[in-house]
Amino acid sequence: MQVMDAVAVRRWADACVRSLDANRESIDQINVFPVPDGDTGTNLLHTMQSALDALLRSPMTTVGDALSALARGALAGARGNSGVILSQVLRGLAESVQEVSVVTGSALRKALQRSDELATAAVSKPVAGTVLTVLHAAAEAARDCPSDDLDEIVMAASRAGAVALADTPRQLAVLAKAGVVDAGGRGLVVLLDTLAAVITGQTVETPMDAPLLPRTPESLTTERESGSSEFEYEVMYLLDGTAEEAVAELRGSLNMLGDCVSVVGDGADLWTVHVHCNDIGAAIEAGVRAGRPHRITVARFADQIAAQASRFVRDRAIVVVVSGAVDLFRAEGAAVFDLASSLATPTDLLSVIVSTRARHVAVLPGDPDIREALDEAVAYAQAAGQDVVVVPTFSPVQALAALAVHDSTRRAGDDVVAMAEAAAATRRGELSIAADEALTWVGRCQPGDLLGMLDGEVVLIEPGPASPESLMDLSCRLIDRMLAGGGELVTVILGADSPDGLADVLEDHLRVTHPEVEVTAYPGGQPDAVIFVGVE
Repeated sequence: MQVMDAVAVRRWADACVRSLDANRESIDQINVFPVPDGDTGTNLLHTMQSALDALLRSPMTTVGDALSALARGALAGARGNSGVILSQVLRGLAESVQEVSVVTGSALRKALQRSDELATAAVSKPVAGTVLTVLHAAAEAARDCPSDDLDEIVMAASRAGAVALADTPRQLAVLAKAGVVDAGGRGLVVLLDTLAAVITGQTVETPMDAPLLPRTPESLTTERESGSSEFEYEVMYLLDGTAEEAVAELRGSLNMLGDCVSVVGDGADLWTVHVHCNDIGAAIEAGVRAGRPHRITVARFADQIAAQASRFVRDRAIVVVVSGAVDLFRAEGAAVFDLASSLATPTDLLSVIVSTRARHVAVLPGDPDIREALDEAVAYAQAAGQDVVVVPTFSPVQALAALAVHDSTRRAGDDVVAMAEAAAATRRGELSIAADEALTWVGRCQPGDLLGMLDGEVVLIEPGPASPESLMDLSCRLIDRMLAGGGELVTVILGADSPDGLADVLEDHLRVTHPEVEVTAYPGGQPDAVIFVGVE
């Protein structure tokens, strides 16, 4: 292709996530600078995934809008130095194409130069032989490319980045001692190769020219940036409501507290702050004076390597967040957060995720109303080094369908996809009693009325008060409504207010009206729904 539009940007972002996922482990293994904590590949992946998530939630009207969404999402989800730098690379691309409808070769040339400027400005003390060196080489190659064709420029940038990457051990002694290339630079080359592949339609892959040698004890105790060995903690947070003048003052305050200072923004109103220091409170207080800090994360360098080796005692875990049906999900091997007995605060949700002590955690939420608190908890867990993925489930029956296909022997990503597909193939229904007067798609309901809901919308209303007979009748009608579109398996989770014998009534009813359908009922005891129904 000779131009990139918003659709091509989305293809590139999606391909970047997949490429970083495939290369994450190898990038983590060569991560010895600035801190030998083995997380650069993981940080880049999570930052790019955050960027892609933001893009998918935003309207893609222009190429500038698409790149701006990527940049803002990367900044909000940036992890570590590498994530901060990636956010600025994306910001540079976005800022340079705001006035154009598509990205041409000349536009990409300018965009890479702007990315180079912003990424370099984001680091308080740039060091040769790092990702900044690789990015600078790619930007210069794009600038000097004699052709204005998009494919020629991107290939020149990709090749120059690969050459600069191979040269990083000769520029940075710690890399030479460990026998590796720079991890952040390697991640950037993955992104450049992926961009070249999307534009040219051909596979572009750069091998790591420096040999990957066994890591020695010395390589794990290498100094960080010059002069920073005295600082024990990494502090990061997001900041909004902040003026440019306050940002300049914040940088000055943080430089007095420590080093590795970066305060970078998305060009609008969101900033991410990073510093290595000893006084955690002072670093956060400086942010309070400048604006509103949130998503605060703190890591102690001395703990990172040992903690990563000891904190996880198993590879995979499933966490289910539901109201009731606790025993049902625990019997399937899942950790359960019971909404019926606890408020879904980010702290409480984080506690159950961390308590699994698993490297990879898949979360199955059974209630769409907890998504905001869950997103915050997941962000904290990911920032602490845990790989957490939320599978899109909106009811306990969808969580149960997803859990039924869980296979711990599969690759984690493939297992998440299988669970998501199983949940998506399950229609969700619910029979509950109205607590308030409301206007629904099928009319107005009053407190005490029986509501039959299908995929989150009210489709049946039965005037209250509820009786065992009316509950049974509406349950049968709701399931008939759900089966009108077909189905082979009906799953029912009985609530605390379910009348005695409801499971038998449903089985008898379906035996007559839908003899081809298999029905399974479980006691759930949930207080907020008479029954949950799933149709697969």
